[in-house]
Amino acid sequence: MSRRILIIYTGGTIGMIKDPESGILRPFDLDRILQQVPELSTFGYTLDAKTFEKPIDSSNMQPAIWLELASIIEKNYAAYNGFVILHGSDTMAYTASALSFLLQNLGKSVVLTGSQLPIGHVRTDAKENLITSIEIAAAAHADGSSRVPEVCLYFDYQLYRGNRVIKYNAEKFEAFHSPNHAPLAEAGIRIRYHDNYILPQPKGIFKVHHQLGTAVGSLKLFPGMSQAVFEAVLHAPDLSVLILEGYGAGNGPTAQWFLSALSTFIKTGKTVMAVTQCHGGSVELGKYETSAQLLQIGVISGHDLTFEASVTKAMFLLGQGFTGQRLENELQRPICGELSKI
Repeated sequence: MSRRILIIYTGGTIGMIKDPESGILRPFDLDRILQQVPELSTFGYTLDAKTFEKPIDSSNMQPAIWLELASIIEKNYAAYNGFVILHGSDTMAYTASALSFLLQNLGKSVVLTGSQLPIGHVRTDAKENLITSIEIAAAAHADGSSRVPEVCLYFDYQLYRGNRVIKYNAEKFEAFHSPNHAPLAEAGIRIRYHDNYILPQPKGIFKVHHQLGTAVGSLKLFPGMSQAVFEAVLHAPDLSVLILEGYGAGNGPTAQWFLSALSTFIKTGKTVMAVTQCHGGSVELGKYETSAQLLQIGVISGHDLTFEASVTKAMFLLGQGFTGQRLENELQRPICGELSKI
């Protein structure tokens, strides 16, 4: 029986072709995808496509669109063996992270991909990314179960866990890295799956969450940050969770005004989670004197969460109604492979 894959086009470079008259890049008709990429017909898959009525530049991505994507997958979950989401690369890591939390007990592949050049460009990376993403979304074990039952991101011959990636380069085809987790698969002459890094088939029933909280803010520390700027962020209205991007293993200044402002913020029942500005490694509060005081006043550790995963996980937990100590406990507990076991 033919494997069925639903391709969802949100927007982005991958789905653009140049209008021969105006020279302007416009979205192509995904309903005619086999005409655009005839190589796909050799797979024998049944491919259907759904295009957002108005393609979205990924710089305009919003939590409401993540919820819409989750709903599309929910409505079509029983009818398809896998899903491919075509997305602009700038915020793809955020969308992949958000979906990993929203799609609980996911038993099928949801592969996000895009490209650095439009699909009609002579040197495009779009065709390879699209073809291999579809092949991965359709891949199955002998019993018919999905080979990669999780939200993932495919780019430039690498398949990554969706909530472990960062976009690190704006020009190279190799646009993404997964600094704290090995690739799930690598594409060469054949696709080599690393089963020991892929999440197992879930035991629970597939469930889609439909709420996200946006009372999340972030602040990146830098030498010379003024007290006024720092406190202005903390006094932002409706702020419940602050993602604090610290130095190295989660270090920060020991100035009394800095610690006092954070302490006051936390005492009002709000949460501060430290993540690292480094692309790799983990936060270890208390390892150095410059982070020990953060630990003492109640800052919690984001361990090896990416910034993208820390923001979307906080939004997800707020959307589920988590507050206080329960929120802090869940932020530090692995939910779907987003952080290493403590």
